[in-house]
Amino acid sequence: MANRRCLQSLARHATALIYLNKAPPFSTFEVLTPKPNPATTIPNLEPWTLWSQSRHFSSSKSDDSESDVEMEEASDGEAENDEATSDLDRDYSPEEKEAEAAAIGYRVLGPLQRSDRVFKEYEPVFAVIQIGSHQFKVSNGDCIFTERLKFCEVNDKLILNKVLLLGSPTQTIIGRPILPDAAVHAVVEEHALDAKVIIFKKKRRKNYRRTKGHRQELTKLRITDIQGIEKPEMKTDGKPLNAAVKKPEKIAATA
Repeated sequence: MANRRCLQSLARHATALIYLNKAPPFSTFEVLTPKPNPATTIPNLEPWTLWSQSRHFSSSKSDDSESDVEMEEASDGEAENDEATSDLDRDYSPEEKEAEAAAIGYRVLGPLQRSDRVFKEYEPVFAVIQIGSHQFKVSNGDCIFTERLKFCEVNDKLILNKVLLLGSPTQTIIGRPILPDAAVHAVVEEHALDAKVIIFKKKRRKNYRRTKGHRQELTKLRITDIQGIEKPEMKTDGKPLNAAVKKPEKIAATA
């Protein structure tokens, strides 16, 4: 085996020497500097710029898979960011704003004025409303947190028109599925962020770990009034007049 390798190496050297003797003499500078072509203009390149491009090689499949996954996640994140920025930068017409707000379940009346007296005393009436894909049971003076509502600012007055049910001590009204004549009035108190949620992803034996955080945008609403149902009159002590009162049961005495 060793002799065969020696013979092969000698044969290679011999063929190289023969080729050098037959080929015309040339300089390395002529090889590295190409001749200009009058048809196409090529910028002047230095000899060392021909090998300036760096190449990265990987010997394991796991590195390739990790790079592919990272590229896919980066592209997904960029696409989501582009969609969010496009939604924010888009100019909505008043009709589009009203239609989108009505689909969610509210209507903006305008900013709250100093002369408005929207906050009232507690009334024994409740309602079940729908905002987006969530349902809430509310009463006068309650405070709820919903997902961020667009097209409304702090101190804006809203009408929540998707009312599913109304109730009081004397009657209950159920919608099919919505009560058209009912409405719940609310005021936007603030736009806030929910507590941070940690998203952790791991793929075992792949050296893949990703940790991200998310804080959901919320809107705080204060319920001011519920309309569409008869409200019982209140006594001075705060109890309704029409509230049902249980009568004491009579026990028959045995003779």
